[in-house]
Amino acid sequence: MEFNDVKQFFASNHRGVINTFRRDGSAQTSIVVCGVSPFDGDDGPIFVTVRGTSYKVRNLRRNNRCNVMAVAEDWRQFAVVEGTVTLNDYQNTDAEEMRQMLRTAFMACGDHEHPNWEEYDRAMVQQDAVIVRLTPERVYGLIR
Repeated sequence: MEFNDVKQFFASNHRGVINTFRRDGSAQTSIVVCGVSPFDGDDGPIFVTVRGTSYKVRNLRRNNRCNVMAVAEDWRQFAVVEGTVTLNDYQNTDAEEMRQMLRTAFMACGDHEHPNWEEYDRAMVQQDAVIVRLTPERVYGLIR
Protein backbone atom coordinates (compact mmCIF):
# COMPACT_ATOMS: atom_id res chain seq x y z
CA MET A 1 0.00 0.00 0.00
CA GLU A 2 1.31 3.45 -0.93
CA PHE A 3 0.83 6.77 0.87
CA ASN A 4 -1.14 8.17 -2.09
CA ASP A 5 -3.77 5.42 -1.60
CA VAL A 6 -3.99 6.24 2.09
CA LYS A 7 -4.02 9.98 1.43
CA GLN A 8 -7.08 9.65 -0.82
CA PHE A 9 -8.82 7.60 1.87
CA PHE A 10 -8.05 10.20 4.59
CA ALA A 11 -9.27 12.98 2.29
CA SER A 12 -12.78 11.53 2.31
CA ASN A 13 -12.94 9.68 5.67
CA HIS A 14 -12.54 11.95 8.68
CA ARG A 15 -13.49 9.68 11.59
CA GLY A 16 -10.30 8.60 13.24
CA VAL A 17 -8.32 7.30 16.16
CA ILE A 18 -4.93 8.58 17.31
CA ASN A 19 -2.48 6.62 19.43
CA THR A 20 0.19 8.54 21.32
CA PHE A 21 2.52 7.04 23.87
CA ARG A 22 2.64 7.60 27.62
CA ARG A 23 5.88 7.88 29.59
CA ASP A 24 5.79 4.14 30.32
CA GLY A 25 5.43 3.34 26.59
CA SER A 26 1.79 2.26 26.76
CA ALA A 27 -0.64 3.63 24.18
CA GLN A 28 -3.04 6.47 24.91
CA THR A 29 -5.91 6.25 22.41
CA SER A 30 -8.44 8.94 21.48
CA ILE A 31 -11.03 9.50 18.81
CA VAL A 32 -10.28 12.46 16.51
CA VAL A 33 -11.33 14.16 13.32
CA CYS A 34 -8.55 13.68 10.78
CA GLY A 35 -7.70 14.62 7.22
CA VAL A 36 -4.97 15.35 4.71
CA SER A 37 -2.97 18.45 5.56
CA PRO A 38 -3.95 21.32 3.29
CA PHE A 39 -0.86 23.27 4.45
CA ASP A 40 1.87 21.28 2.73
CA GLY A 41 0.98 21.05 -0.96
CA ASP A 42 0.51 17.76 -2.75
CA ASP A 43 2.77 15.85 -0.36
CA GLY A 44 0.86 17.02 2.70
CA PRO A 45 0.90 14.77 5.73
CA ILE A 46 -2.08 13.60 7.73
CA PHE A 47 -3.38 15.99 10.38
CA VAL A 48 -5.65 16.22 13.39
CA THR A 49 -6.65 19.24 15.47
CA VAL A 50 -6.75 18.79 19.25
CA ARG A 51 -6.97 20.75 22.50
CA GLY A 52 -3.64 22.03 23.73
CA THR A 53 -4.30 20.74 27.24
CA SER A 54 -5.00 17.17 26.13
CA TYR A 55 -2.91 14.17 27.11
CA LYS A 56 -2.33 13.61 23.38
CA VAL A 57 -0.40 16.86 23.15
CA ARG A 58 1.52 16.23 26.37
CA ASN A 59 2.55 12.83 25.05
CA LEU A 60 3.51 14.21 21.63
CA ARG A 61 5.64 16.99 23.12
CA ARG A 62 7.64 14.29 24.93
CA ASN A 63 7.62 11.65 22.15
CA ASN A 64 6.72 12.85 18.66
CA ARG A 65 5.78 9.38 17.35
CA CYS A 66 2.16 8.36 16.87
CA ASN A 67 -0.28 6.69 14.52
CA VAL A 68 -3.62 7.80 13.17
CA MET A 69 -6.28 5.50 11.77
CA ALA A 70 -9.15 6.74 9.58
CA VAL A 71 -12.24 4.55 9.35
CA ALA A 72 -14.90 4.46 6.64
CA GLU A 73 -18.45 5.33 7.58
CA ASP A 74 -19.52 1.68 7.26
CA TRP A 75 -16.53 0.48 9.36
CA ARG A 76 -15.47 -1.95 6.59
CA GLN A 77 -12.39 -0.02 5.44
CA PHE A 78 -9.56 1.67 7.30
CA ALA A 79 -6.14 3.17 6.76
CA VAL A 80 -3.34 3.74 9.27
CA VAL A 81 -0.42 6.16 9.08
CA GLU A 82 2.51 5.80 11.48
CA GLY A 83 5.23 8.40 11.82
CA THR A 84 6.48 11.52 13.53
CA VAL A 85 4.62 14.75 14.12
CA THR A 86 5.12 18.48 13.94
CA LEU A 87 2.92 20.56 16.24
CA ASN A 88 1.55 23.98 15.31
CA ASP A 89 0.16 25.97 18.22
CA TYR A 90 -0.29 29.56 19.37
CA GLN A 91 3.19 29.52 20.95
CA ASN A 92 5.17 28.58 17.83
CA THR A 93 2.92 29.96 15.07
CA ASP A 94 1.87 33.55 14.38
CA ALA A 95 -1.69 34.13 15.68
CA GLU A 96 -3.09 35.16 12.29
CA GLU A 97 -1.39 32.24 10.55
CA MET A 98 -2.74 29.86 13.20
CA ARG A 99 -6.25 31.27 12.78
CA GLN A 100 -6.08 30.68 9.02
CA MET A 101 -4.61 27.19 9.46
CA LEU A 102 -7.38 26.19 11.86
CA ARG A 103 -10.08 27.50 9.52
CA THR A 104 -8.50 25.64 6.61
CA ALA A 105 -8.30 22.47 8.71
CA PHE A 106 -11.98 22.79 9.65
CA MET A 107 -13.01 23.07 6.01
CA ALA A 108 -10.73 20.19 4.96
CA CYS A 109 -12.49 17.88 7.41
CA GLY A 110 -15.98 19.30 7.25
CA ASP A 111 -16.22 20.14 3.57
CA HIS A 112 -18.14 23.29 4.47
CA GLU A 113 -17.81 26.75 5.99
CA HIS A 114 -18.40 27.24 9.70
CA PRO A 115 -21.64 29.18 10.35
CA ASN A 116 -19.83 31.65 12.64
CA TRP A 117 -16.08 32.02 12.07
CA GLU A 118 -15.61 34.55 14.90
CA GLU A 119 -17.15 32.11 17.37
CA TYR A 120 -14.97 29.30 15.98
CA ASP A 121 -11.82 31.46 16.28
CA ARG A 122 -12.62 32.30 19.92
CA ALA A 123 -13.23 28.63 20.73
CA MET A 124 -9.90 27.61 19.18
CA VAL A 125 -8.04 30.22 21.27
CA GLN A 126 -9.88 29.15 24.44
CA GLN A 127 -9.04 25.49 23.74
CA ASP A 128 -5.43 26.43 22.94
CA ALA A 129 -5.89 24.37 19.76
CA VAL A 130 -2.96 22.44 18.32
CA ILE A 131 -2.63 21.15 14.78
CA VAL A 132 -0.83 17.79 14.75
CA ARG A 133 0.83 17.15 11.36
CA LEU A 134 1.88 13.52 10.94
CA THR A 135 4.64 12.75 8.44
CA PRO A 136 4.17 9.17 7.21
CA GLU A 137 6.83 6.53 7.75
CA ARG A 138 4.59 3.48 7.41
CA VAL A 139 1.08 3.01 6.01
CA TYR A 140 -1.28 0.06 5.96
CA GLY A 141 -4.95 -0.79 6.06
CA LEU A 142 -7.84 -2.28 4.16
CA ILE A 143 -9.07 -0.07 1.35
CA ARG A 144 -11.27 -1.45 -1.41
